[in-house]
Amino acid sequence: MKNYLKYILFSVSIALLLSSFSCAEINETRVIKLAHGLDVTHPVHKAMIFMGERLKEKSNGTLSLDIYPSQQLGSERECLELLQIGSLGMTKVSTGVLENFAPQLKVFGLPFLFRDAEHRFAVLEGPIGEELLNASIPQRLKGLTFYDAGSRSFYTKKRVENPEDLKGLKLRVMESQTAMNMVKSLGGSPTPIAWGELYTALQQGVVDGAENNLPSFYLSHHYEVCKYFIVDEHTALPDELLISTVIWNKLSEQEQKWVKEAAMESLEYEKKIWHEAEMEALREIQKAGVEIIRPEKESFRKLVQPMYEEFEQNPEMKRLIKAIQAVKNN
Repeated sequence: MKNYLKYILFSVSIALLLSSFSCAEINETRVIKLAHGLDVTHPVHKAMIFMGERLKEKSNGTLSLDIYPSQQLGSERECLELLQIGSLGMTKVSTGVLENFAPQLKVFGLPFLFRDAEHRFAVLEGPIGEELLNASIPQRLKGLTFYDAGSRSFYTKKRVENPEDLKGLKLRVMESQTAMNMVKSLGGSPTPIAWGELYTALQQGVVDGAENNLPSFYLSHHYEVCKYFIVDEHTALPDELLISTVIWNKLSEQEQKWVKEAAMESLEYEKKIWHEAEMEALREIQKAGVEIIRPEKESFRKLVQPMYEEFEQNPEMKRLIKAIQAVKNN
């Protein structure tokens, strides 16, 4: 009981602190607090640093970002909840987690939705992307931009060459029903675990593997436990940079323009360094003894086809899927 009370008091203290300063005037500078769960060496974190620099320049120092990485202020879901009440200004989350707040974003969790990276960028940076950035506004969460998070693949402690090898394996997934359904379709046992707790869960055998992109696999040191990286590239869930509408609505039209512009410029910067991060991660995990397995993808694609049939029973999802599939590469 004492520990529980301490946790409540700590949570309240954090909320009050954030509420006081998430968009406060300090020497005529309005500081927007941004919290996320990534390591400081991650390209998305570097992109947010870049955004802060551009925002400061554009606003002549009247707007700035104060960034808290590595889950300092909570998990992805906790940060979203803080945004909803205006106790935190901005955050970055995977769209897999955000689908719990904006159901339309479930579409990104469909395996093999995009033909290739060019198709993905054409969708995310076009009218469909803008529509989906605004999908969470009713939940007080306004999307500013999508960050490239590459494609997601499985990594495990045992060798996997085809879906048959996934049967019975406990695989960590995000708090996403779509991700859980995907793993079930492939024969695995989906196990939602917070990102910050995953290394220990892998080490202790709570799960047998997980799925994510190359830089996240490398920077999290999960390669120390999982020695097989299976490049099936089943999904390409983008990260999304969000701002609380409570904070957004307090900004002037000009300030909103600066924030949006800085976010879009940070996306272009992030895309450049993301590819470099992928290549570095691939080199380093191979040096550490990780075996890269490139399975034949068609066997994976066939098993998840029923997910499309289920999604298309919903008229809104059917419309989105068809619209995405119709987008031509730039």
